[in-house]
Amino acid sequence: MRQLYFKYKDFYKDNFSLAYPVVISQLGHTLVGLSDSLIIGHTGKVPLAAVSLGNSLFTIFMVTGIGFSYGLTPLIAQENGRGNKNAIGRLLSHSLVINMIVGILLSAVIYIGSTHLNLLKQEPDVAEQARPFLRYLGFSFIPLMLFLSFKQFAEGLGFTRQAMNISIIGNVINIVIGITLVYGFFGFPRMGVVGVGIATFIDRLIMGITMAFYVLRAPRFKPYLRVFSLSRLKAATIKKILGIGTPVALQYIFEVSAFSGAAIMVGWMGAAELAAHQIALSLAAMTYMMASGISAAAGIRSGNNFGKKDFQSLRLSAIASYHMVLVLMGGAALLFTFGNQLLPTMYINDPQVVHIASGLLVIAAFFQLFDGTQVVGLGILRGLGDVRVPTLITMVAYWVIGLPLGYYLGITLGFGVEGVWWALLLGLLVASALLFVRFHTKTKKLDQDLQNPF
Repeated sequence: MRQLYFKYKDFYKDNFSLAYPVVISQLGHTLVGLSDSLIIGHTGKVPLAAVSLGNSLFTIFMVTGIGFSYGLTPLIAQENGRGNKNAIGRLLSHSLVINMIVGILLSAVIYIGSTHLNLLKQEPDVAEQARPFLRYLGFSFIPLMLFLSFKQFAEGLGFTRQAMNISIIGNVINIVIGITLVYGFFGFPRMGVVGVGIATFIDRLIMGITMAFYVLRAPRFKPYLRVFSLSRLKAATIKKILGIGTPVALQYIFEVSAFSGAAIMVGWMGAAELAAHQIALSLAAMTYMMASGISAAAGIRSGNNFGKKDFQSLRLSAIASYHMVLVLMGGAALLFTFGNQLLPTMYINDPQVVHIASGLLVIAAFFQLFDGTQVVGLGILRGLGDVRVPTLITMVAYWVIGLPLGYYLGITLGFGVEGVWWALLLGLLVASALLFVRFHTKTKKLDQDLQNPF
């Protein structure tokens, strides 16, 4: 163990210094949903179930936007490794246009979709309260894409702390406004579920404007922005960004839609089951987003080393990222196992919901390691520009295995919500194993090609 540490010591330090602000920033996306659940949970299981439904549906769109924005980061990391500053500025301008178009289109889709929640066959009271909440989340999508555009640019260059600071401040704002509007403090009317939706919109609007102002005005970015222009766009550059962003978006869609699809199936079982699912999922999503921060940092490091053609450092840095996520998710697994009775009470005091959620947290503890290693594998391969095969792997793991098996175990065989979660666990295991094999073979081949160019 001591020899292993000294072999990777420098990579642990470098990766940690880059990763921890990204972890906190990524965690900010999930903490919005977590704080929404904590704020609304003590008003009853129907409002909590409505927030669960709204967040589950919105998360599909949110991770789609994150995926498209991630098309920028590995390209910037690679160009930064080559020292090409003008190319970096052009990539930002093209990515910003792409992301804002995606934000407007998906915001419209969310609004239209909110009028048809009855098609999901949820309990009428739950669907009725989820509708306005989901609409406000849709409005928040446009400033969220603005924030992500400039965040991914800065992180691709290795500047990760400002997005972290903005995310922390944004979450404080979201909590303060949310509590005020939900419970009607300071003369405001009690808005319930609508209040947390408004708070989320205001939070993301402030975050988007602040992040854009920081990047466009900070002196450290001036050398990269000399050729920044929204009027001189080239189809080839757009195609290059979408060539990575679209498959990455699909990767996120396949995984998150499996959990959102699971939420719909669980909703057929009742409001208590759906509320319990939301509690366990929000805690698991928090650790997932922390792992995705390590994944994003791993992608930046692998992209930078790939641009330098330093394949030995690429592989060592990537393996160090695997070690880091195993430690993180191992700790989360222990927390979920030994805190499974206590953690649900942070959300709600309903004995039935707490009992169901405590069982789900034990299953969540099992899949922490697989969830962490699969997302880090995706990040490393993304930095290499390898996105198509990993996308196929995620599709098979979640849509061919996870969701159908979840329906079979949970609905057909009658194992209920726990059957759905065991199926999702199997999907994560398959994705984790196949992505690690892909990473191992891909990096070995790169090293061999460098040593034997002919």
